[in-house]
Amino acid sequence: MNAISLTNTEYALNTLYILLSGAFVMWMAAGFAMLEAGLVRSKNTTEILTKNIVLFALACIAYLVIGYTLMYGTGGSDSFADDADFFFQSVFVATAMSIVSGAVAERMKLLAFFVFAVVLSAFIYPYQGGWSWGGGFLAEAGFVDFAGSGIVHMAGAAAALAGVLLLGPRRGKYKDGKPTAIPGANMPLAALGTLILWFGWFGFNGGSQLAIHDIDNANAVARVFVNTNSAAAAGAVGALLITVLIWRKADLTMIVNGVLAGLVAITAQPLTPAPEHAAIIGFSAGLLVVISIITLDRIRIDDPVGALSVHGVVGFYGLMLVPLTDTNAAWSTQLLGAGAIFGWTFATSLAIWYLLKVTVGIRVSEEQEYLGGDISECGVEAYPEFTSSTKR
Repeated sequence: MNAISLTNTEYALNTLYILLSGAFVMWMAAGFAMLEAGLVRSKNTTEILTKNIVLFALACIAYLVIGYTLMYGTGGSDSFADDADFFFQSVFVATAMSIVSGAVAERMKLLAFFVFAVVLSAFIYPYQGGWSWGGGFLAEAGFVDFAGSGIVHMAGAAAALAGVLLLGPRRGKYKDGKPTAIPGANMPLAALGTLILWFGWFGFNGGSQLAIHDIDNANAVARVFVNTNSAAAAGAVGALLITVLIWRKADLTMIVNGVLAGLVAITAQPLTPAPEHAAIIGFSAGLLVVISIITLDRIRIDDPVGALSVHGVVGFYGLMLVPLTDTNAAWSTQLLGAGAIFGWTFATSLAIWYLLKVTVGIRVSEEQEYLGGDISECGVEAYPEFTSSTKR
């Protein structure tokens, strides 16, 4: 095989790998939709599904028109190579916006949410993403975030936190100052969503190697897959053990968040740890996420799906663990990167949420919240046979 043919083959193989990895990450949109649909009440199921489908569409369009150019300094259709990279990066920005969806569930207006989705995808996320993945000052400083524990997950949580603080908790969540459990409607859906996310994460982390054309890259992808899986599995075990210790029960909602916590924690650097170290990272993340969910609930920060803990607290934790296995990373630089990403995303998101609050409003009325988003925002009930208005 001559040099030109070899180059063409490597190019085709790498391009195909990036595109397939992007398709894996796109499938995570289904995972977020199913997870959130399972963890909200039945009266808000159609509304949360609508949010997840439309946010993905809006994120892709906003990133195509503005975001990709802002992040990388080039358009998404300048060349076939840019097309592959654009597709892979666009599903990442949609993932960041999906994190916001769960945290503000059951009380946010659809219009406000959709407007924010456009702003985050076109400006907020790409601007900070350019600091690292776009070759900006964080990349020059040596900040390491292999697949986006901070750039994607913590950024999404920072945007969500700003919205949650302005929204306030769901009605009935806190009685006499104490948190009251509001159970989700469909645990099978929540479990299915978690398994879809687990599957899609192999594209999220594995695809971030960006090449598979030779022995070194192929081995690197294999190690990323193994470490991603090990961290997720150990995260589930960690969450299971701590819930049994605290409540003497195997709480499925905490276990699924343990899986996701393990995945988020290893995302910052899934290549350099040994598989057993990846399992330790995931296990500790599973413990941490349960403690974080309990703590946020006690200080009256209402997060129906645990997104702030999974993606924010654990995202930061994952960034700070990188220097343990990656000699190219330093704790000071990791802290700088985490602070810059969180500070920028939280501040700009808070400003946008506030502008939306004083203009179109961000929270549904008390009556609409009581009826649920399916009726008040969508006009289509997910489970009509269970409602008194449609029973025969």
